[in-house]
Amino acid sequence: MEHQFQAVPHKDERSSLATMVTRLFEHWELSMVEQASLLGISESNRATLSGYRNGKPVSTNRDQLDRIGHMLAIHKNLRLLFPENRELAYRWMKSRNKAFEGLSPVDVVVEYGFQGLLMVRGYLDRARGQ
Repeated sequence: MEHQFQAVPHKDERSSLATMVTRLFEHWELSMVEQASLLGISESNRATLSGYRNGKPVSTNRDQLDRIGHMLAIHKNLRLLFPENRELAYRWMKSRNKAFEGLSPVDVVVEYGFQGLLMVRGYLDRARGQ
């Protein structure tokens, strides 16, 4: 199996990621605790979240970069699944779902961490027939 080396994005790219992910959190109407959980940081780390909102580059931490990549893929899937209903695409992350035993996708990520993020993304990938 061949491994592909992924370089850490440049500072400007990481600033763009910070802007994108904080905008996504606003659309999804996530609390600070939920935002921190999705990023895999301590809920008491409000300064980091505030910095991201102000354009500070996201960390070079691979876990956090991967999490942001999965969140952006989730967003893309939702926009493709609900092209005529942006409100539903944004509301979906906080809506209870039978596929997740009545939890919302955000609850799944908060409860299961990175694995929960993969579960939500996998569900949407399958829903799109990928």
